[in-house]
Amino acid sequence: MASPQKVRALPNVLITGTPGTGKTLTASQVVERTGMSYFNVSELAKEGGLYEGWDEQFQSYILDEDKVVDELNDSLVSGGCIVEYHGCDFFPERWFDAIFVLRTDNALLYDRLMKRGYNQDKITNNVQCEIFQTILEEARESYSPDIVSELTSNVPEDMERNVDLICQFIADWQTKNDK
Repeated sequence: MASPQKVRALPNVLITGTPGTGKTLTASQVVERTGMSYFNVSELAKEGGLYEGWDEQFQSYILDEDKVVDELNDSLVSGGCIVEYHGCDFFPERWFDAIFVLRTDNALLYDRLMKRGYNQDKITNNVQCEIFQTILEEARESYSPDIVSELTSNVPEDMERNVDLICQFIADWQTKNDK
């Protein structure tokens, strides 16, 4: 007979979306307001060397997804984590109570990526991902649809609204799961 799963005191939340949609700023604001643990997967990978290699075309490292999962697993089992990354399908489904996919208008996204100094191939690829809703579809296919939310992230007011919405989700989750 299986033992009952321990309910976490706080939820785990994934904030995902195409690069340039405001994930880092949104996640850091949520963490500031909630005091939850924060994992920026790109930074974690840089610090821990969690890479398989280098992609010359896009001038970026290739993430070793298995190493990332191993690195994060113990922290996420306990709950109370905000995870931020531009992909999601390799994270175990059991980790997250909510997934928020940030979406940005393509013209705004293009300008943001240009300001970051991305090369043209990388900009084109990311804008196409946003046009085709790649990250949103990845989330919907990888997780229960009732935990995936699409959020517009074009202007500062959107970010403020998104932070409020995510914080409200966390508060509601705590109330519902408080024993």
